[in-house]
Amino acid sequence: MSIHKKDKLKRTNTVQFLFNDLELEAFEKYCKKYKITNKSRFIRETVMTEILGRFDRDYPSLFDNPENSSEA
Repeated sequence: MSIHKKDKLKRTNTVQFLFNDLELEAFEKYCKKYKITNKSRFIRETVMTEILGRFDRDYPSLFDNPENSSEA
């Protein structure tokens, strides 16, 4: 892999969000139950899986009906 590609893939951007007490408790229990040690990686992969899946589902196909394209 070239240096330029490595630079593009380097994670330099930060995203922050907040949990309420119940959400944090559920998240911590989930991580403990499923032995998730790298929580940042888990959240990143979970979010990106949803985003890429949504892009895939929303991508127009040859057989899409334009009248129904706004339905989700």
